Amino acid sequence: MDLVQFFSMLQLIGGVILSIGYIPQIIKMIKTRSVDDFSKIYLGSIFFGIVLMEMYAVYMYLVLGIPEMQSFFITNTASTILSGTEFCLLMAFSTKNKK
Repeated sequence: MDLVQFFSMLQLIGGVILSIGYIPQIIKMIKTRSVDDFSKIYLGSIFFGIVLMEMYAVYMYLVLGIPEMQSFFITNTASTILSGTEFCLLMAFSTKNKK
């Protein structure tokens, strides 16, 4: 295993761990429908940052065809979907400032 493969494996493991981390919170949001203690600015900026990273991953892996970017592309796509789900649930269930 060369150094690039080693770091690609580390990225894949780290990306999977980070992506899985969203799941318990999403489940809790759906079950309780309670999201008023979450910051829209915080979750929105996290989601926006991940979307920007996804644009980079798409360009590097799908456009330029750099095979070492595959693990980043896969895990970042999962994070984009899960972070977006979390942000959409926040917006849907938020009762602050609703009349």
